[in-house]
Amino acid sequence: MAAKAISSPVPVDWYPTLAVFMVAVGLMFTASFFIYEATSSRRSRSLAKEIATAAIASVFLGFGSLFVLLASGIYV
Repeated sequence: MAAKAISSPVPVDWYPTLAVFMVAVGLMFTASFFIYEATSSRRSRSLAKEIATAAIASVFLGFGSLFVLLASGIYV
């Protein structure tokens, strides 16, 4: 019984598209976070909204940078 080769669950052709999409979405959430911080007063800020926005931005930027590396041929 021969071992099966490990393959990616995402087609290699999608790497550049996913990289651009995820980095763009992550940057939009980052911009939204900074605009929220700059325009709201200290008393009206919500910690839950800050953490949620930062977490979403972090996930998209993290996966976006992963796909940037994969698209450029650096397999991590």
